[in-house]
Amino acid sequence: MKIVILFPTQTEASLFQREGIISIVSGVGLTATAHATLRAIYEYEPDMLIMAGIAGAYPHSSFKVGDVALVESEVEGDLGFFTPDGFTHLAHLPIDMEFERRHTLNCPYLPAGTEFLRARSMSLNAAMAHYVDTEFVDLENMEGAAFFYTCLQEDQPFLELRAVSNFVNVDNDEWDMQGSIKAMTKALHQLLDNIQH
Repeated sequence: MKIVILFPTQTEASLFQREGIISIVSGVGLTATAHATLRAIYEYEPDMLIMAGIAGAYPHSSFKVGDVALVESEVEGDLGFFTPDGFTHLAHLPIDMEFERRHTLNCPYLPAGTEFLRARSMSLNAAMAHYVDTEFVDLENMEGAAFFYTCLQEDQPFLELRAVSNFVNVDNDEWDMQGSIKAMTKALHQLLDNIQH
């Protein structure tokens, strides 16, 4: 089985090494991720494409710093318009135009019978944006929605693994960067063991 792993940054990739696995630093943000994901699909033709990285947890979620989860859904949270009533997601905007209204993207490839936590995530180019609707999501990152969308459009089997490095709160800059990357790397090896056997 050919497996390719995308890490948003070299920092997130720094502890991972495994024979026979292709690792790529995709870049931060939705645009860089869409490009890197599509390039990985066409260049390597993987049987499974995995995005692995860190994420912030929303305070209302049950997640704590150091937790690792498989992401079951992604929302491109800051795609929309500001209106007199506040921010409205593009999928919910009452505008007289014909276009694809997409909101929640789901991963149909989650492995059954694993011990991994499951999370619903939101991707933003503007991290910790106060105007987005976070009610039905647990985690925040800057790449997942582009990764999900590209893989779904290309019929590419995929998974996203995230470790919680911080809480999404502009007044709290306490991050456990190294601890979360260590937890993510350990979980990534466990996930690969699960997939490869």
